[in-house]
Amino acid sequence: MAIISITMSDSKKPLSYPNTNKSNQVDDYHGTVVADPYRALEDPDSEDTKAWVEAQNQVTFDYLNEIPAREKIKQRLTKLWDYEKYGIPFKEGETYFYFKNDGLQNQSVLYTLPCLEAEPRVLLDPNKLSEDGTVALSGIAISENGKLLAYGLSTSGSDWQEWKVRDIETGEDLKDHLQWIKFSGASWTHDHEGFFYSRYDEPHEKNNLEAENAVLGSSQEEQFSKTDVNYYQKLYYHKLGTPQANDILIYHRPNEKEWGFSGEVTEDGKYLIISVWLGTDSRNLVFYKDLANPNLEVVELINQFEADYSFIDNDDHVFYFRTDLNASRGRVIAIDIQNTNLENRQEIIPQTAETLESVGILNNQFVADYLQDAHSQIKIFDLNGNFIREVELPGIGAAGGFSGKRHDTETFYSFTSFTTPGTIYRYDMKTGKSELFRQPKVDFNPDEYETKQVFYKSKDGTQVPMFITHKKGIKLDSNNPTYLYGYGGFNISLTPNFSVSLLVWLEMGGVYAVPNLRGGGEYGEEWHQAGMKEKKQNVFDDFIAAAEWLITNNYTQSKKLAIGGGSNGGLLVGACMTQRPDLFAAALPAVGVMDMLRFHQFTIGWAWVAEYGSSENAEEFKTLYGYSPLHNLQPGTTYPATLITTADHDDRVVPAHSFKFAAALQECHVGDVPVLIRIETKAGHGAGKPTAKIIEEAADKWGFLVRVLGVEV
Repeated sequence: MAIISITMSDSKKPLSYPNTNKSNQVDDYHGTVVADPYRALEDPDSEDTKAWVEAQNQVTFDYLNEIPAREKIKQRLTKLWDYEKYGIPFKEGETYFYFKNDGLQNQSVLYTLPCLEAEPRVLLDPNKLSEDGTVALSGIAISENGKLLAYGLSTSGSDWQEWKVRDIETGEDLKDHLQWIKFSGASWTHDHEGFFYSRYDEPHEKNNLEAENAVLGSSQEEQFSKTDVNYYQKLYYHKLGTPQANDILIYHRPNEKEWGFSGEVTEDGKYLIISVWLGTDSRNLVFYKDLANPNLEVVELINQFEADYSFIDNDDHVFYFRTDLNASRGRVIAIDIQNTNLENRQEIIPQTAETLESVGILNNQFVADYLQDAHSQIKIFDLNGNFIREVELPGIGAAGGFSGKRHDTETFYSFTSFTTPGTIYRYDMKTGKSELFRQPKVDFNPDEYETKQVFYKSKDGTQVPMFITHKKGIKLDSNNPTYLYGYGGFNISLTPNFSVSLLVWLEMGGVYAVPNLRGGGEYGEEWHQAGMKEKKQNVFDDFIAAAEWLITNNYTQSKKLAIGGGSNGGLLVGACMTQRPDLFAAALPAVGVMDMLRFHQFTIGWAWVAEYGSSENAEEFKTLYGYSPLHNLQPGTTYPATLITTADHDDRVVPAHSFKFAAALQECHVGDVPVLIRIETKAGHGAGKPTAKIIEEAADKWGFLVRVLGVEV
């Protein structure tokens, strides 16, 4: 490969980028001709792409390994990470289950115990499934009697899962083995004889090849391209002890290739609730099947994509839902399936000023999880919607859990903040008392740090909240290294979240800022819609305004300011660094959606059209082309020091996004700061990543920022 050389500002050794082969590929979008010279990088399996990946990693790791502070940062990360991490306990039958990581285990281990005072027993240790920890547990479903475990496995971070079944008492796996599963859980029937799940066709099924041509036992990945589009999901029932080929097809829609299906058996075992999703659109349909009468057809209860309907529970033929129909921030309604006219729907819990995230039923009471300015608020109501009490949380942070069965009088929840690790509490539904159950011990003193929430104005005057965390007593002298992190999309809320990696940044004197951008779910569906499709620029404006607020209020200055985000947040970083390259000193876009004209042509990318729009639509093309990071890089521009991160097995946001963006950035950038790409091997979009890989990547990111921002360590 030919070499392009530039000089680093802080080293006498020149930094050289691999040359990327270019083509004359152009595409016509509604009369606008757009060049795509790096199209060949969309094939992750070509020899040229593999050579390019190797060459880029060589440059990147040579640079990162020369950073003197990197090893010190890695050692501190490793020490901090080495503490016991507990998952929230839950109960099936008479048995408790929970996850625990001893500290540096690559994957958390699933334990079981007959009562809370008993000695726990290992039920499933994913660390024994691979030498390097790259096989992860991606989902579990336990039968109602607590005797059988269905579990999904993901290899190298892939969204594709294989499901197996384990006898909980013996710890032995049954012969059941299911493949071609993606974006699905499992839900057992109450006779414990099988479960519902969703899957896609095998490649040889899609292509009408003979079944015998498939190689039984070969990996799923060998039989299809990582970039193949995923259409036509189907809902099946698997009966224990039978081959997957005999599974019963419950529901599919051959005329609706983009529909996906999630099956959930009601707690009383009477119904199968089928939630029908269309990409990432927050609106869904709801169908149901009477399990007592298997010959009856599936009934379409909600058959228009009008709102979000999240099933909570049922009283026989009365179904409870959390919905945002005529209530952007959410409410609870009841639908009698024997009388489904709109005028017969009953509102149980009306919309409030806070955003209703989710609802469950415990002790015959609704437990409602709200967001109040992006932090948790838990309220309890009776089944008529009368307010009973608010759960007293340990502080301002994020609470999760409160799961269980309808008549349970105990439940568990986790509370966390930016400087408080996930602490587990047991909650008594009768008395309203919380008691500490498990508290992690981290080599870190949270009392030395503080988090505040501020509100700032975006470009159009919209008030946006932002959390800021740092050491107590810092000087507002515009000289603090600051990491501004955001997401802003898909109705996802950023709440106070504990991160071991963040602790190291804070210990080094860094400021951590998290704005709650439009496009998220912090203030309900209206807030979400204000940052999607033709309004996506609002998200970037919100993020840029957050940066400007931090500078105006003397937290930092441009040459000390770094931005970061992953996935849709990677798009955020890519768009903001191309729109305002002068505003930031460093950028860390992770697994980002960078090619907004072609994202829908790979794996599950079509599902994001509901959020972004599509280049196949003339008006939406104009919006996408206007901010697409790949297409808005300008030759001869000085961009922030950039460390792009992606993974060769990412089959959600395919690595081609980051590959093409890196190649174009290296071509366009002028100046002596580095613009690098770090490509992880045997990893995916992020879920299930082994602890060892997480620590390595975090050390590289902080090491990079230490060097380019001039942070003293």
